[in-house]
Amino acid sequence: MAQTHNLGFPRIGPRRELKFAVEAYWKGEAGANDLLAVARDLRAANWQHQAALDYVPVGDFSLYDHLLDTSFLLGHLPDRVARLDGSRLDNYFRVARGRSAGDSDAHAVRAGEMTKWFDTNYHYIVPEVDADTQFSLDADELLAQLAEAKQAGVTPKPVLVGPVTYLWLSKSRDESDRLDLLDRILPVYRELLDTLAAQGVDWVQMDEPALVTDLDADWRQAFEAAYQSLGAAPLKILLTSYFGPLADNAELAAGLPVAGLHVDTVLGNDDIESLADTLGEDRVLSLGVIAGRNIWKADLSELADRLQPLADRLGDRLWLAPSCSLLHVPVDLDTETELDPEIRNWLAFALQKLDELRVLARALNDGRDAVRADLEANAEAVASRRASRRVDNPEVKQAAAAITPDMGKRHSPYAERAKKQRAHLALPLYPTTTIGSFPQTKDIRKARLAHKRGRMNTEEYAERMKAEIRHSVREQEKLGLDVLVHGEPERNDMVEYFGEQLEGYVFSRHGWVQSYGSRCVKPPILFGDIKRPKAMTVDWITYAQSLTDKPMKGMLTGPVTILNWSFVRDDQRESETCMQLALAIRGEVLDLEAAGVNIIQIDEAALREGLPLRRSRWQEYLDWAVEAFRVTANGVADETQIHTHMCYSEFNDIIEAIAHMDADVITIETSRSNMELLDVFDRFAYPNEIGPGVYDIHSPNVPDPDQVVKLMSQAARRIPGERLWVNPDCGLKTRQWAEVSPALKNMVAAARTLRDRAA
Repeated sequence: MAQTHNLGFPRIGPRRELKFAVEAYWKGEAGANDLLAVARDLRAANWQHQAALDYVPVGDFSLYDHLLDTSFLLGHLPDRVARLDGSRLDNYFRVARGRSAGDSDAHAVRAGEMTKWFDTNYHYIVPEVDADTQFSLDADELLAQLAEAKQAGVTPKPVLVGPVTYLWLSKSRDESDRLDLLDRILPVYRELLDTLAAQGVDWVQMDEPALVTDLDADWRQAFEAAYQSLGAAPLKILLTSYFGPLADNAELAAGLPVAGLHVDTVLGNDDIESLADTLGEDRVLSLGVIAGRNIWKADLSELADRLQPLADRLGDRLWLAPSCSLLHVPVDLDTETELDPEIRNWLAFALQKLDELRVLARALNDGRDAVRADLEANAEAVASRRASRRVDNPEVKQAAAAITPDMGKRHSPYAERAKKQRAHLALPLYPTTTIGSFPQTKDIRKARLAHKRGRMNTEEYAERMKAEIRHSVREQEKLGLDVLVHGEPERNDMVEYFGEQLEGYVFSRHGWVQSYGSRCVKPPILFGDIKRPKAMTVDWITYAQSLTDKPMKGMLTGPVTILNWSFVRDDQRESETCMQLALAIRGEVLDLEAAGVNIIQIDEAALREGLPLRRSRWQEYLDWAVEAFRVTANGVADETQIHTHMCYSEFNDIIEAIAHMDADVITIETSRSNMELLDVFDRFAYPNEIGPGVYDIHSPNVPDPDQVVKLMSQAARRIPGERLWVNPDCGLKTRQWAEVSPALKNMVAAARTLRDRAA
């Protein structure tokens, strides 16, 4: 009998209950006990949803980030926090968000560095290590959750980030070798496994997604050493990989002394029969057969036909699961009562994916007749999507096929364009700007919701948004910024806003997914060919420009980011979909330029995120991703300055591709990483202009002018001052004006100091 389990469940709750509880705690509107009570209720509900599974994950829940939880589990806190007074919860959020010195906290604390979790849009807090790092077990939180799960009546399977992946994702602060810490971390893992075994735990899920990446001999040896040590633990380890195939690491993974191996068969193409042979007659093979990162229904009949021979052969040694944690999809499709019924029938959110798993397991274990009605309904939905005329638009496909290489080229090289732009824009040295958005206040959100629900007419809504734009423009002029933005009050999300105005998209109402901490996004659903019926931003931007004599940036989201931050159709190549998006946004770029907007920012925050985990596939992706950006950006005159923005990504290893994008100005995150991302410019002469973000917008901390000057001075040692901009590291929509105004004031003051020094 094939067994069923899950790798992880969404934490945020069907109505984002965790987000609101955490933010209420941060604001002082609720106490720690209130927050922890909400967390307990959510965990209990999550386990109830998964009660029909043979094994249920425990420890996948987090108040902010599961890798940060792992750091606390291992007693591994940054030195700047470890010695501070306060509760465990205080220190937890100090690392997650940072803390300004003030009435509530006497110590200013820098937040931990944040970056993307493999190739997803989930952000984790990077563990900081050095040659002196030590570890010590602090399992109280995990053991408390384990006790709760037992009380809930489920069979628990604790979820742990494995020791090798933990070190793989860590960052050394002193250039020491992270692998030197393996001998220090393994005893803590052994102690943890012994502790769990003493609590009656049978299976532990050990997540090692580093196994789907390129591993050199040292890291491969680390896996062998780690699991030779841990394999003797008095419980069973399910070694878990996801986000791709094991490929050349398959023999390594299958040869480790663990009781079971989980592989992703949705994004992987490993030889499953060969893996089953290698695992022998006594070990479990877990297959991730339901997509954990997309929302399209699985073809259950096709899966059942494919898996039946393996189920007959392996019996209860075959486990079935989603491909990865369901953290990356919304909670419940049943809440989407307003979604287009036809398209809704093509979808599965987390709860529906668990039901797909149930149907598939019963089909294999009890025969197709046991779930005949379920299989027929599924087959009808899958066939409906494949046959729908709403998916394909011949006009769009014809336009994409007509794209020529010249559409991706500027009229002149950067050096010539830069001269024209400087003459036309007349900006000072170290020009200051922001990334685009300003605080999304309660009044803005209320007005948007009222308009969406029909309680506010379009004319009144437009006036409300114009009032917010006027406020943003006045504030920027008062602060002395050089290049202004309209503040984006009308935009709910940088991808959803554009998707709502493009053909080929539909939208959920409650389809929230955690991006980081309490930040949730609602990815639009890209189901068909993409077309732009009309201009999307021109009226707002030109209105803002009419309020000031200073340059106003047009703000757009780029095609690669729209692609990567959507739930994307899986029935054609992503490169084809991306080129359709490129043509749509190109039309908006040209309309903005025709309206007199001469600075246009095309955000590609997710370019690095879409990079395949295997280097052998990088170039193929970068070729079409960069070309899509160039097609979007390069129809303009030399005098029009094109900006792009990338945030919270390690991109040093693709700097040549980023340079090939040929944006006039690129803005990046460097504040949390203390300008480490600029190290690449020691070896690579980046040819265009760059704005290294000096204000960490994901922290409530207000940067000091001297701190900004110091960071920019570091940048000026690598890039000439005449090609440097001063800006935050991301948009400001999640912050409050009480934080934003003093932070930008200090940023502008720092820019003036830099100009005085250069004079």
